[in-house]
Amino acid sequence: FGHEKGAFTGAIKQKKGRFELADKGTLFLDEIGDVSGAMQVKLLRVIQEGEFERVGGEQTIKTSVRIIAATNKNLGKLITEGKFREDLYY
Repeated sequence: FGHEKGAFTGAIKQKKGRFELADKGTLFLDEIGDVSGAMQVKLLRVIQEGEFERVGGEQTIKTSVRIIAATNKNLGKLITEGKFREDLYY
């Protein structure tokens, strides 16, 4: 998602994130089954709303990205175990 200058120690300049860089293109997310619950919520917002904020930022950034995701995990099992969001699996 990128970050703003000063968002954390070492953030000496603004950095665009992958979604911003891939705007109007395609983004490949490898091992989606390993993504934390908090990150799944952020991904779902980008997919559904087409927007996000950089870390430390207040400005909402719009994006239009085709997402291709892959994993070697059984997502159906992870959904049953409550480890993967069913609404992210479609």
